[in-house]
Amino acid sequence: MKVRVDPERCQGHTLCFMHAPEVFELSDIDGHSSPIDEEVPDDQQEKVVEAVRSCPERAIGVF
Repeated sequence: MKVRVDPERCQGHTLCFMHAPEVFELSDIDGHSSPIDEEVPDDQQEKVVEAVRSCPERAIGVF
């Protein structure tokens, strides 16, 4: 599984980071999220799915 965050849609709610801090990192400037690595480790996939569901802006995509 791979994950991406649309920087145009992300508003810095940080919910993805709360669900999967091993996968997402937050900008020190505005709190916007980005994946640490596009490839999601097998043991983090369930957490990433929860992060996708929690994003109010629908900024996270998995493929």
